[in-house]
Amino acid sequence: MTVVCLESLTFGLGHLVRAADVLGERLLLLTRDPAYYAYELERLPADALDVVVTDTFDVEQVAGLLRLTPGLRGLISSTDTWTLTGAALCSRLDLPCLDPAVLRLTRDKAAVRNRLHESGLTRGRAAEGAGPDSEARGSLLKEVGLPAVLKDTAGTGSQNVWLVRDEGELDAALAEASGRDLKGRLFAETYFSGPLYSAETLTWAGRTRLLGVSSRLMSPEPHFREEITAFPVAFPETQRASLERWLDQVLAAIDYTDRFAHVEFVLTSTGPEVVEVNPRIGGALVGEGLCRALGVNVYEAMIEAALGRRPRLMDADLPGGPAVAFVLGYPTAPGAFTGVTGLDRLAAMPGTPAWYPVKQVGDRVEHLGDSRGYAGIVYAEAETAELATHRAVAAANSLRVLTDPLSVAARHEAPGG
Repeated sequence: MTVVCLESLTFGLGHLVRAADVLGERLLLLTRDPAYYAYELERLPADALDVVVTDTFDVEQVAGLLRLTPGLRGLISSTDTWTLTGAALCSRLDLPCLDPAVLRLTRDKAAVRNRLHESGLTRGRAAEGAGPDSEARGSLLKEVGLPAVLKDTAGTGSQNVWLVRDEGELDAALAEASGRDLKGRLFAETYFSGPLYSAETLTWAGRTRLLGVSSRLMSPEPHFREEITAFPVAFPETQRASLERWLDQVLAAIDYTDRFAHVEFVLTSTGPEVVEVNPRIGGALVGEGLCRALGVNVYEAMIEAALGRRPRLMDADLPGGPAVAFVLGYPTAPGAFTGVTGLDRLAAMPGTPAWYPVKQVGDRVEHLGDSRGYAGIVYAEAETAELATHRAVAAANSLRVLTDPLSVAARHEAPGG
C-alpha cells in the first residue's frame, strides 16, 4: 500500500518514513530535485522509501504517474507551494482530502482576513487593490489606516511583506511592490503590535486539538525575518484553554475541518489576532520539535489523515519530552555560501545542540531580509522553552555562516534578481 508525498518540507521526511512503516504503508516521494532533501535522505537506508523525479507542478503528468502507482491510498502535500496542486490531484484521483475550496481559501490571506472579520474574530479587514494611484492609496488609508502591512495574498517565508508606519513608507512600499513578481495579489491589513506565536494544531471532524504554541522571535522592524523559535510556550492553563477555544473558532470560520494547521498569531493587548493560517504542519524544525517535546511521532497523524482515518493523536495522552528551540543561521552579508565555522564547539555546549544544514556550499544567498537567507538551523533542548532558547542562542552565537561576495555578473544572472 502506498502513500505519496508531493514534495515535502526541508525536514521531517525521516519521521514520515518511520510513520508510514508503523502504519504498514510505503512512502513514495515525488520531487523535482532530490538534492533538496539531501540531509534527510542521507540519513535513511537506501530502500527506506521510493523517490521519483518528476515535474511536480505538472498536474497532468503527476496524475498520469499516480494512476500507474499500485496500491495508492493517500497523498500528502505539506508545503504552501504545492498545496493547491495536491488538492487538484486528490480530487482527480478520488483520494481523501480536505475540500479544495477550503485549501484555496487558506492560500488567499486577504480572503481569510475578511472571512474572520465577518465572523467577528479579527478587528481588521483586508484592503485589496492596493496601488500607488491616489484612489487606491486613499482607500487603503481609510479602510486599514496606519501602521499597516502590505503583503502578497499567496506569499510564503515572509517574502514580499512591507511594514508601513507613515505615508512616506507607504509610498515607498507601493512603489517597490509594483516591481515585484507576486504569487497572488497585493493587499493591506492592520499591523497588530505584540509578540508573535504560532499555534500547532490538529483538527478532525471539525474539532481542534492544540498541540502547543511556538514562540516566534523576529528581527527588528521594519523587516519580518524569522530568527528564533521555541516550543512549547508555557501559557497559564486558563489562557491555553482560551487559545484552544479561539483557534477552534478560527478554523471553523474558514471551514477547516481536518488535518494539521500552523496558525500564526499576535498576542495583542486586547487578545490574539491571526496573522495567517497555514494548512500544514509547521516548517523549519517545528515538526522535529513537536515529535521530541510531545514524545510521539506526530507524522503518524499526517499519514492517518491522508488515509482518511481519524488520527490517534487527536485523543492520545502525550508522554512529553524536552522543550526545544532553534535559531536560524544567517550570514552577515549576501554572497555564495562557503561554510560554517565553530561547528566543532557544539559538542561541548549544553542542550545537545546540533546544526541542520539547509544550503550547500556554492548556493547563492541574496536575500537577508526574509527566510530565503538562512543557511541552516541551530537546534537545542532543555527542561523549558525558555532555557532551550538560551542554549540555542548560545550555540548559534558560537557559529559564523560564511559567504564570498558574488560578482556583478553572477548577481545579474541570478534567477529573480
